[in-house]
Amino acid sequence: MARNNNKMVKRRKIEPAVMTVQLNLNIPATSTVTRTLDLSQVASLLNRRFYRQGLNWAVGGFKMLSSTVSPLNGSVRIDKLPQTWVMSNAWHKSFAHWQEMNNNALAESESVRPRFLDFKIYANATHHTAGYGDNLLPVATTMAIPGEWEASKMVIPIGAASPGNTADREILAVGANYPGPGFSGLDAVSLIEGYAASRGLPNVLDPNAPSDADDATGFNPGNWLAATFSEGTDQTQDVLEFMISENNIAPYPFENDGVNLDTMYPGGANQLVGLQTHDLEFTTGTTIGATTRLKGGLFPCGLVQFTFANNAETSVTHDILIDLVPGSHRGYLAEPMQDM
Repeated sequence: MARNNNKMVKRRKIEPAVMTVQLNLNIPATSTVTRTLDLSQVASLLNRRFYRQGLNWAVGGFKMLSSTVSPLNGSVRIDKLPQTWVMSNAWHKSFAHWQEMNNNALAESESVRPRFLDFKIYANATHHTAGYGDNLLPVATTMAIPGEWEASKMVIPIGAASPGNTADREILAVGANYPGPGFSGLDAVSLIEGYAASRGLPNVLDPNAPSDADDATGFNPGNWLAATFSEGTDQTQDVLEFMISENNIAPYPFENDGVNLDTMYPGGANQLVGLQTHDLEFTTGTTIGATTRLKGGLFPCGLVQFTFANNAETSVTHDILIDLVPGSHRGYLAEPMQDM
């Protein structure tokens, strides 16, 4: 009998985890309210175990049920951290610097490293101003009681080495540096602005051609290599003029490009400022069953910012149900931000 060499492949067990998150929020009459949700904080509360913020979370979808149909007149918008290489690289580089800063300080005092040390950032200046205490929390019969969820700090030396003054800064994902003191009283720095300031710039012209590159005609052409195969027409020279004068500057604005004088990274202080729009829906009196659905997707750092507009003359209460996706990261489909 032939020997069966096939081996059973051990399947990785998907750990049990809460897959539906319920939120509850009342929007006063004729007002607009912005609130931020941190999926890692919510998952930590729902499952009573630690999920770090540095995860790119998958969400199956959002469903919003409103308290009544007739007075509905408004909208809901969902924003998230930009899903771009800029955001990914900015997060990774800033995390590495934060980690190195901590490791240097702990080199001789490793025993004081806190068990739940984590790189936690704010989505934007709005989130920073409100503070983590304003984060949306899950509800069942009552709202969850939060545990400790502290923002990370960058401790930046200022001035001379002695007397050794430092500035403590919290961290924003998008927007300008130093928007002002947040809820904690500390100012903040921006991941994207910090990343932009640390990188080189494109050449103003590419190719940066010599002035006689298109001189391929006449008795003594400067570009004699191009003139060697000229058939007595102006075709080569005309083509070279187009090559030199067109499509030679990057298709995005950048510092010192002849027009702009500051860094122009999307999500920073000057270009596409703010979070990335994920979805937008109107809530009206014709909304069937007072139910509004919004699409799912990937949410870097698990940060979800809702903006609710209520144009009606009465307040409205929204119950929001969020469907998470089963996966191999402690029950959820979520990858490290380093892999984004």
